[in-house]
Amino acid sequence: MPATQHDQPAGAPPSPRFGGVSSWVDIDGPVHYLDFGGPADGPVIVGVHGLSGAAVNWAAIAPLLTGHCRLLAPDLVGHGMTRSSGRSAKVPANRALLHRFIETVTGSPVILMGNSMGGMISLREAAAAPATVAGLILLDPALPIVPARPDPLVTAMFLVYAIPGLGRRLMRRGRSLTPEQMVHRVLELCCVDVTRVSRTTIDQHVEMARRRAAITSGEQDFLTAARSVLAESSYVTGRRYRRAVRAVRCPVLLLHGTRDRLVPVAAARAAARAHPAWTVVELPGVGHVPQLEAPRDSAKLITEWLGTAGQHAAEAAARPR
Repeated sequence: MPATQHDQPAGAPPSPRFGGVSSWVDIDGPVHYLDFGGPADGPVIVGVHGLSGAAVNWAAIAPLLTGHCRLLAPDLVGHGMTRSSGRSAKVPANRALLHRFIETVTGSPVILMGNSMGGMISLREAAAAPATVAGLILLDPALPIVPARPDPLVTAMFLVYAIPGLGRRLMRRGRSLTPEQMVHRVLELCCVDVTRVSRTTIDQHVEMARRRAAITSGEQDFLTAARSVLAESSYVTGRRYRRAVRAVRCPVLLLHGTRDRLVPVAAARAAARAHPAWTVVELPGVGHVPQLEAPRDSAKLITEWLGTAGQHAAEAAARPR
């Protein structure tokens, strides 16, 4: 792998409590990432987290993959420990940051593993820079909107985020929550059964929420990212994203929980019909974050997909030169 800067900003030592080694790289400002390890000659996977998430979102599944693969995961701008510092938290800007992260930290090509907004960003990167992406592993990605019965709570929540003033007011109400309460609220929204998430994984997310609470720009960064995801996936303003999805040519594995409240499984089924070359697997009774709620099942499907003859070229291409 190319040489990369691992120096820590003041007051931020390496933290194995996140499941991986904390490192930093300069991409127009400090970018935090976790190195979960894995064989030096194994295929390189870069995990791309979702909206309001962080690299720690991959901590539960990482040990199940790093026996075979090298796994790295950045905190996108405005998420986790990566402050915006004048950089945009919008989807196109974070796609550009991901591209530079691949070039700077890993070299290319890599296999991108994206959840939710991270799946959207990964699809856009595969379309924009196909030479950097050997394959895609998508876990409940934010796909173009399709006709489906929406979840009332999720619909109301994103409508509030989209309205100037109201979104900020809702975010301010969340300041009274403890890090434990914040993590539990997010998991309740994203999981069918929070008890499936291990205590260790919850503790790792609570620690990240505690670190994130100290970042004063966090509320605006979240709203910026949320509005960007809505714009990218909508019927009216999402044409560029739909074109990008159609342009993807690398091997794709799409895992989707059948009880996802944020991205209905109907979106994955529509993608399966539109892209017959993709491998699409539904996870019964699982919500929006399979890597946290069903890490063993997800890891098994991922490793099996990587080992199939059809995907062997992607795995080989993602090995360090």
